[in-house]
Parts: sequence; C-alpha cells; structure tokens
Amino acid sequence: MKKALIFYACYGGGHISAANSIKEYIEQFYPDIQPIAIDFMNYLNVTIDKLTTTAYEEMAKKVPNLWGTVYMKSEKGALARFSIDSNKLLAIKLHFLIKKYKPDYIISTHPFSSQMCAYLKKKNKLPRIKLATIMTDFAPHDQWLVGAEYINYYFVAHEAMKNSLIKKGISERKVFATGIPLSNRFFLKYDKETIFKENDLSKDKFTILFFAGGRFGLGKKNTYKIIEDIARYIDNVQVIAISGKNKKMFESFKQTVSKYNRKNDIKVLEFTDKVPELMHISDIVISKPGGLTTSECLVCGLPMIIINPIPGQEEQNAEFLEKSGLAYWIKEDDNPLGVIFKVINNKDIMDRLKQNVNQYANHNSTKEICDILFN
Repeated sequence: MKKALIFYACYGGGHISAANSIKEYIEQFYPDIQPIAIDFMNYLNVTIDKLTTTAYEEMAKKVPNLWGTVYMKSEKGALARFSIDSNKLLAIKLHFLIKKYKPDYIISTHPFSSQMCAYLKKKNKLPRIKLATIMTDFAPHDQWLVGAEYINYYFVAHEAMKNSLIKKGISERKVFATGIPLSNRFFLKYDKETIFKENDLSKDKFTILFFAGGRFGLGKKNTYKIIEDIARYIDNVQVIAISGKNKKMFESFKQTVSKYNRKNDIKVLEFTDKVPELMHISDIVISKPGGLTTSECLVCGLPMIIINPIPGQEEQNAEFLEKSGLAYWIKEDDNPLGVIFKVINNKDIMDRLKQNVNQYANHNSTKEICDILFN
C-alpha cells in the first residue's frame, strides 16, 4: 500500500481543514493509499510550536496591524532569510519522521513544511517521493515558493493565482487552479425544506449567514454593532448568527435579539457542525475572509459581505474577492448598515454577485487534487 504524508500546522484553521479534507477523501475513495496527517510543527518542537502559534493568535487578536507587518516583511529581507534558514535546520529532524513512514507522497498545507521538504529533496534525501503544496489563501506569499524547483505540484485557489506563480517562474505544468480543499459535505445535495424546519426558519425570507469571526473577530465593536443594526433596522430578513466559542459575544447576541424582539428570525448559535447545510439555505454570508470560509462560500454559490479581515493574508483575500465582483468589503470608514442594506435590497447587485460567484460553485477541489496526484 502506498502512503501519503499530509503536513499541517495550527496557524489558523485553514491549514488543518485542508489537511483533514484531503485525508478524508483519500480514505473514502483511494483504498490503496494510506493517508497520515501530522502537525509537523508540533512534532519538530512542542515549545516552538506553542510559542509561535500563541504569538500568531495574540497578534491577530490584539495587534492585527503588527501581524500584517510581520506577514508582509516575511516575504523578503532579514525576516524572510531568518525563516528560511530556521526551516533548513528543522528539516533535519523532519527527515527522521519521513524516514519512519516511508511515504510515496508528501502533501504540505503550510509553507514551512513545503520549504523543509524542498530542502531535503535538494539534498537528495527524498528520492522518488512526490511533493505537493496546497496554498490555502487567495493570494500568493513568497514563503510558499522557496525551493519551488523541487516541488512537483502546486495547487492554488484560482486562475489568477496560477498565472501569478507562472510569472514568478514556476512551470505551468505543475500549477493547478483547483481551489482550496474542502470537506466532501459541501458537495452533497440537501433537502432545504428540512433544514429550514430544523432551524425554525422560513423558506420564504432572505437568509443571512453571519460568522462573527471566531476567536479573532469576536470582541470587535463593529461586529456587535452589525448584529444590533440588523436586529433594529432590517426587518425583511432572517439571520443565522454563529458566535463561535466566545461566550461573551454569544450572550451579547442573545440579549440583542431579545431586546428587539427578533427571536423568530435571528437564530444565535454558539457552535455548529452544520455549516454546509446552513450555507445551502442562505442567500449571502457576512464574515471575515479566511481562506477556508471564502472557499466554502464560493463552492456553495454564496456572495459575501466582508468584515474585519486580519491585515496580511485576509486583506489580500478581501482585495481579490472585491476586485473579482464576488463580495462587498465593509472598510473602516464605511457605514456597515448602509453597505448591508444596499447589497441585500438591490436585486441588480445581488444578481451580479451571484452570477460571478456561480463561476466557482460546485468546483470540487479536493477531488481534483487527489485525481491529479494519484491518477
């Protein structure tokens, strides 16, 4: 039996989700291949992993502009060189893990493992192993491309990103615009009437799916203000508001719904594993533009209204979505209520958004990636 090592790291949910989606798909459709998903940073050094993931989360929550600066400066210059040199040292330990499993394929959903494997291949440590890199955002960052000549496959979110890599010197033959891997649940057919009934919602009302932003977006004043403005001023819609693991925001949302007597048409969920089902009954999503959520919206044919992007990769995602006519971005100086009201109440705007988004709908990225790799 062949083996596929899938490397991820816990810097945001996109890397983990992409790795899990690939693993699940291989298990379901490729019985002759054994997938093994590993948090490579945790394996390499638990202390470094804890420090760096905590630093990322704290910067993203408390000083997002600082994170944005770090993200941009890590493309070139001293910070980029330090990162690359560190990864070369860590690659030596990663080689022990690779030798233990003896994989036929290594799939990286994080740029650091991609760099390490490219370095090992350069040193003739990975003979006959195919290397694949899955980029989990909508704009390329140069850290993904270190050692690109030793990577066999690059899987990217869209055609413009593919063209960008080709302009940077990556061979067209090994860049594939498949989209970011998603759970197969997003491609199933659902009985919408049943989902409306289960959530005590009307099938005849315009439905907004509102993601408050997980551990990064919660606590922002404009996040709370958006849900209050909708509850207070927009009475021709129903909302599924997902507050995530932030108890304070969950209680604030519930209080707002009660205050404006909107219990019948604003449903507040603390956590849900029914995102695919809820997306299939929604008309639009209000959310941060993380690579994972953005991909889920696109394959479900859902336009977005973007809030609170983290500087760096999420702002680049937002720029791509807005420029491509797939979303409206509520910026710092905008009136959130005005933008939301304009978008959802203008048929021409909604039709144009949906027409653009439908070009990406039902694009089974996970299947395409596995078919290209294993067939």
